[in-house]
Amino acid sequence: MTYMYKMAKPLLSPKINLLIFVTRNNKINKLIQTMVKNSSPSQGKSYLIPLVIVGVMFFAIGFALGINSYLIPLLKSTLNLSSLESYLVLAATFGAFVIFGYPASLVIGKIGYKRTMALSFLMFAVGFYLFIPSASMESLPLFLLASFISGMGNTFLQASVNPYITILGPIESAATRMSFMGIANKLAWPIAPLFLSLVIGKEVEDVTLADTSFPFYIIIGVFLLLGLLALMAKLPEVKAAGEDEDSEEACPYAETKTSVFQFPHLLLGVLALFLYVGVETISLGTLVDYAETLKLPNAEIYAWVAPIGMVIGYICGAILIPKYISQATALRVCAISAIFGSLMVVMVPEAYSIYFIAFMALGCSLMWPALWPLAMKDLGKFTKAGSSLMVIAIVGGAVIPTVYGGMKDLWGAQDAYWICVPCFLYILYYGLKGHKIRS
Repeated sequence: MTYMYKMAKPLLSPKINLLIFVTRNNKINKLIQTMVKNSSPSQGKSYLIPLVIVGVMFFAIGFALGINSYLIPLLKSTLNLSSLESYLVLAATFGAFVIFGYPASLVIGKIGYKRTMALSFLMFAVGFYLFIPSASMESLPLFLLASFISGMGNTFLQASVNPYITILGPIESAATRMSFMGIANKLAWPIAPLFLSLVIGKEVEDVTLADTSFPFYIIIGVFLLLGLLALMAKLPEVKAAGEDEDSEEACPYAETKTSVFQFPHLLLGVLALFLYVGVETISLGTLVDYAETLKLPNAEIYAWVAPIGMVIGYICGAILIPKYISQATALRVCAISAIFGSLMVVMVPEAYSIYFIAFMALGCSLMWPALWPLAMKDLGKFTKAGSSLMVIAIVGGAVIPTVYGGMKDLWGAQDAYWICVPCFLYILYYGLKGHKIRS
C-alpha cells in the first residue's frame, strides 16, 4: 500500500496544479461567470448549481467507462484471453447504446431529464454489483452481462445530460459548456484505474479478479448516493426552441419536416459521432494495455497521457469558443491534430509512440462539444428523437475498439492504431462541409 501511495502522489499533482491554475486565473474565472450567465434560458436566473450537478454526472460517466481500462488487461492476463476477446468488455458496455438509445429518449419524454438521471444511477449500481460474482466465478460471460447493464445506465445518463447541457443556454455557447463538462468527464477516466489500484493496494501484476470485489462495493454506494442527488436536486426541466408543438419559439426549418431522418446534417453528424466515440475510446481505453504490451514499468501511469491532452483542449475550447472561433472551426482544427497524432503513433519508434496518443486525445477533446450542437441545430420538435440517434451512435465505442483488438492480434499493437486515420478524416469532412448540408 505504501508503494501505491508513493506512485499515486505524483499522478495527482497535474490535476492539483490544474485546479490551482483555474482558480487563480482571473480570465478563466470571468469565463466561468460568463458561461453561467449565458446558460440561463431566462434572464436574471443563475444556473450555476445545475451546471455543477451535471458536471458531477459527467464525471460519473467517465469514471464508469474508465473502469474498463483497468479490467481489460486484468481479464486478458487472468482468463488467458486474446486482445479481441478482452475488448469485448468495451463492446458490451457500448453495445447497450444501440438497444436503449431510443427507449431512453422515450423515458425522458415521459418522466423528464432529472428522474431519468436518477434511474440511470440505479442501473449503474445493478451492473457494478454483478461485477462481484463475475470476479469470484471468473466468468467472462457474466462480466460481459455486468458491462452491458452498466452500459445501459450509461446510455440513459448520456441521453439525459448531453442534450440537457446543450440546450441549457444559447446554442452558440454550447461548446463552451460542453468543454467544462468534458474536463470533468475525461479526468475521471484515469482516476478510475488509480482508485482501483489504491483500494486494492497491490501492484498490477499481482492483482487477481477477486481483489476487485471490495472497490466495487464502494463504487456501488457512491453511485446510489449520486442517484439520490439527481432525484433531489433542483434541476430545471429545459426544452429546445420549437421542441413543443405549442411552443411560442418556432423552428421554421424543422416545421417542414415529418421525420427525424429528413435532417442530413444530423444523420452525417450521427456517423461522425459514431467514429469519434470509437477513436476516443481507443485513445483513452488502450493506454494501460498498450503500455503493458510495450513492457513499460508502472503501466497504469500512462492512463494519464490522453486525459492531459484532452483537458488542454477543453480549456482552449472554453476560452476560444465562440468568441474567437466557431464550433465548426474548432472541429476542423481538432480533426487535423488527431490525424497528425494517429499518423505519428504508427510511424515513430514504439518507445515514443505512446506519447503521441496525447495529440490524438487533444484532437478528440473538442469533437464531442462541437459535434453535438452542430448536429442538433434546428431540430425543433425532433430534438429528443435526434438526441436518441446521437446516443445510439455512441455504439462506436463498442465497434471501433473491438476492430482495434482484432487488428492488434493480427498485426501488433502499434499498427492497430491505423484504424484511427480514416475515422478522423471523415470527421474533418463533417467539420468542413457535412454540418452545412440541408435538404
